[in-house]
Amino acid sequence: MRKEYDFTKSRKNPYAARLKRAITLRLDTSSIDYFKQLSTETGIPYQNLINLYLRDCAANKRRPIIEWPAQTAAAAPQSGLRKRG
Repeated sequence: MRKEYDFTKSRKNPYAARLKRAITLRLDTSSIDYFKQLSTETGIPYQNLINLYLRDCAANKRRPIIEWPAQTAAAAPQSGLRKRG
């Protein structure tokens, strides 16, 4: 190795914007198991499969369909406020 290196003619990494960032993501066990099974079938690491799926969702601007179960009057939370009447 040299004692000193000359970086005066160097340039920034053109792919730096495309690098991945490590994050913590909490996923349920069934989702992880699904991607791990898919991983064994395809030979692609499961984390890459999750990334590919999320990238596809973002590129196509997909949004999840969230449906909350309807609450019945008996199951509805009671507030401390009452109607005057």
